[in-house]
Amino acid sequence: MRYDFSSTVSREGSNALKYTLREKLFGSEDILPLWVADMDINTPHFVLDALQERLKHPLFGYEEIPKEAFEAQQAWMKKVHGVFYDIENFFYSHSVVASIRVAIEAFTEKGEGVVVQTPIYPPFIESVKRLDRKVVKNPLKQKSDGTYCFDIEDLKSKIDRDTKLLLLCSPHNPVGRVWREDELREILSLCREHNIVVFSDEIHCDLIYDGYRHIPFSSLGEEAKEISLSAIGTAKTFNMAGFAISSVVISAPELKKRFKEVYDRVHFAEGSILSHIAYKAAYQSGYEWLEALKKHLYSNYRMLESLALKYTPYIKVTPIEASYLAWIDCRGMGVSDKEIRRFFTQEAKLGLASGVSFGREGRGFMRLNFAVSSDTMQEIVKRLESALQRRQFGSN
Repeated sequence: MRYDFSSTVSREGSNALKYTLREKLFGSEDILPLWVADMDINTPHFVLDALQERLKHPLFGYEEIPKEAFEAQQAWMKKVHGVFYDIENFFYSHSVVASIRVAIEAFTEKGEGVVVQTPIYPPFIESVKRLDRKVVKNPLKQKSDGTYCFDIEDLKSKIDRDTKLLLLCSPHNPVGRVWREDELREILSLCREHNIVVFSDEIHCDLIYDGYRHIPFSSLGEEAKEISLSAIGTAKTFNMAGFAISSVVISAPELKKRFKEVYDRVHFAEGSILSHIAYKAAYQSGYEWLEALKKHLYSNYRMLESLALKYTPYIKVTPIEASYLAWIDCRGMGVSDKEIRRFFTQEAKLGLASGVSFGREGRGFMRLNFAVSSDTMQEIVKRLESALQRRQFGSN
């Protein structure tokens, strides 16, 4: 089947977060919002068809999350990523951030250390601070080609007896890395040595581009399963964040017990009926659609990359391996973070996420969500190029 991503339904007036907050965050409604990590691409038809079928039934009372929903996810993970998860080890969660906070409470005490690898998705740091734990920053290293890697020596120097948990972002948001097996094994070895639990946020794991392969942390073997838990779901893959459903998989009995104690205290319940239907449908029918989507997304990325090459060194796009989030290096502009944000907002009329919100290591960067139709991507490039030209940055 052929899928067309050239245009999409407008989200104006739909109560979409990124649109309703434009005035508050950017001071204007005349902004293309590209800061929130959901797609301005229609949720696939097979999900909508399944929902329409369920809506024929007029009752919507309490419901247990059906085993079939997790079975569909189980089969997907086996087919796409080569990892098998036992159904008995799945927990429902309405969000990965909620799961992170349960993990922090389950595996650490107040004042103990939680490792975060900056620049990082802001709720990683916020969650640690809100729960009165110590943020142990282990910044990623940026190499000469613009890509990032772990700084293992820095991590070794910062681990102490109070370091209890590491929040791994795999693939990484915002730098777009797909961690190699040897890189993950270094993390595994160090965490095993120091009895550190690894929470592996793998919510972007399906959005991997040609030439790269996502390696689930737990697939590294029994040693990895003994110290880790993994968060996975459909929110990013199929543009289903609004259904508020994901899962956490925990194989080790002791970790499972400790997680469940906090999980039950919070009372996550079972989610919504329509979320269950959508989850199952996406995993059962989404492979072909996803392959087409990834080609479209990478084409959008190449449009942005081509523009950046014309205006190097003023802006550079970090090489991407996964996700639909471009990490743009604007340090060549030679201006402050406040001025960079003003440039994108007021001159380019684009609402991006400021790099400083991802930690100090994000200074001079901006994050742009390119999960849009090709028509919208052309408009983004047009606006940005016009703004760059007005600044007389000049093209090569």
